[in-house]
Amino acid sequence: MNFGESVKEEIFGKNIKDEHCKKAFLAGLVRGNGVLFESESGDYGPYVQSRRAHIYHVVAKKLVEEGLAYPCFCTEEELGALRDRQEAAGTHIKGYFGEWAACRNLTFDEQEEKIKSGAPYVLRLRSTGDENRKFTFDDQVRGKIEMPENITDAVLLKTDGIPTYHFAHACDDHFMRVTHVIRGDEWIASVPLHLALFRACGFRPVKYAHVAPVMKEDEETGGKRKLSKRKDPEAAVSYFVEEGFPKEAVLEYLLTLINSNFEDWRRANPDASLFDFPFSFKKMSQSGALFDLVKLRDVSKNVISRMDGATVTQYTLEWAQRFDPDFYAICAQDEDYLRQVLSIDRGTAKPRKDIAVWSQVQDSVSYLFDTLYTPDYTLPENISGADAAEILRAYAAVYDAADDKDAWFQKIKDLCAPLGYTPNVKEYKKNPDAYRGHVGDVSTVIRIALTGRRNTPDLHAIMGVLGEEKVRARLADAIAFYEK
Repeated sequence: MNFGESVKEEIFGKNIKDEHCKKAFLAGLVRGNGVLFESESGDYGPYVQSRRAHIYHVVAKKLVEEGLAYPCFCTEEELGALRDRQEAAGTHIKGYFGEWAACRNLTFDEQEEKIKSGAPYVLRLRSTGDENRKFTFDDQVRGKIEMPENITDAVLLKTDGIPTYHFAHACDDHFMRVTHVIRGDEWIASVPLHLALFRACGFRPVKYAHVAPVMKEDEETGGKRKLSKRKDPEAAVSYFVEEGFPKEAVLEYLLTLINSNFEDWRRANPDASLFDFPFSFKKMSQSGALFDLVKLRDVSKNVISRMDGATVTQYTLEWAQRFDPDFYAICAQDEDYLRQVLSIDRGTAKPRKDIAVWSQVQDSVSYLFDTLYTPDYTLPENISGADAAEILRAYAAVYDAADDKDAWFQKIKDLCAPLGYTPNVKEYKKNPDAYRGHVGDVSTVIRIALTGRRNTPDLHAIMGVLGEEKVRARLADAIAFYEK
């Protein structure tokens, strides 16, 4: 897959200036005029090709009238024989052109006779190109590119009257007011033909930006290869939807691939809209960006960390309703409680970054839901079960749900000395033999008792969400476990 295939090739808009097109390009990542399921929206429809047949036929008739197109009656067998003759002759250009174009010079009477006899035909361009002449066009990504003129009499309309991609490209982009076409670099070879078609039709040509394909590390060879629709699930948009990547994260990551300076800009503008980014075609890679799923997850963690609890809750519910109905049923019972859970450690100087995709939310917060919580009382090696029980009994005696964070942590620190721990981590590191541990060990025991985990977001906030009754019940269960 290349970037041109993963977003809309055509950027729509009336009389778009070049500078405005940059933002239109970014907008094309998330929206575009055209077909949406069975309905259409936009100013330049119809967008379904079969509904535009009359447009192509009008342009085709004009080309015929001007002598720039003609019917070709060659059969597949005749075209195959033509290729064989060209191979035998060693022609450096293969195709239907010049002396090899058998129907190019048919008279009007000959054409009329064949059509009246019912002979099937296609409509071809009558090329005016010269193989000895070259032209230069300005690619928005690669700069000036010199190429030989097109000399082939390309098919415009097939025998059923349906246009080829090449002809439809020229017609559609003209009548839909397209200014820039962003597509994969495999289409560079078609530029001579496409510009010839724009010129023959009397249309103002679009500006082209040819982008390199997105690459992927090949585990079998150790090299790189194009991202494949057949081999790689991440080549499909549905993969990111099902995994639960927020669209904002995917867009952020794509911009890191598109422009090399995006990450520096994001660091300098952490809260800015990505549409404020000064996108430039000239900063797009010509060699092909490497798709890195690990980096995408890191980007996604950062994006989600900047969201508030209400936004995370909404996205979680939307994802779970589609892809995890059991989890959705649990969350939907009390959406306000879910919002409290997902608001922990958000909006702070150092927000939590434990969620990269919505499919991770359940595991991330399971200890806060009774139906999902499974106690795990595994302790660090330096703390015994008896020590843990002693710490928890002491803490249960001073626990007060009304304590603010400072008072809560001070009580934990005050427990340390009587239990043989130091409230000062640096002091413990200086003289570890003088203490059973430090305040971090004491808080870890409490954390494990309440959540079954050694690492969580802010424990004081977690206890506030759990509530006093549940906190005391979990402390009691942990003490009973360690006292066995």
